[in-house]
Amino acid sequence: MAKPDKVAAVAEIAESFRTSSATVVTQYTGLSVSQLSQLRRALGTSAKYRVAKNTLVKRAAEDAGVQGLEDLFVGATAIAFVEGEAVDAAKALRDFAKDNNALVIKGGYMDGKPLSVDEINRIADLDSREVLLAKAAGAFKAKLSQAAALFQAPASQVARLAAALEEKQREAAGTEAAEAPAES
Repeated sequence: MAKPDKVAAVAEIAESFRTSSATVVTQYTGLSVSQLSQLRRALGTSAKYRVAKNTLVKRAAEDAGVQGLEDLFVGATAIAFVEGEAVDAAKALRDFAKDNNALVIKGGYMDGKPLSVDEINRIADLDSREVLLAKAAGAFKAKLSQAAALFQAPASQVARLAAALEEKQREAAGTEAAEAPAES
């Protein structure tokens, strides 16, 4: 008979699997409590970092329909359930793992597919959503400025042409006026 606290833990983890946009499975052996707290702060609001027993996580993943992660649930396992941008959480985990060799990224799950460590690192190399939106806005603004300059160019060319013709007519009139008295 399953204990009620374990059933509740499995249900909670399964719900986290269902509601998260991505998950990253890590091994945390050798990290102190203060280092784990530091990692949780680094993740911020983009992810929940949860330490759980492998048997409970396996059951929860099965209940949530997550497949392909069974091999990762070995040893001291902790899972980052990404609630926001997967890029931000992947960067935070990768950077923390670089500074703390005790944290090992094992793999992850996103969009219905398991992710390798290499794929998680590639996600971490991407720009965040905000940066990509800013780049797109800058590109749109540049194109609009180019279009405005292009639409304005014919009008300014016509104005310069009219000014040049007017100047040429003044010169021609001035030349004719200068030549007329000389003939008398």
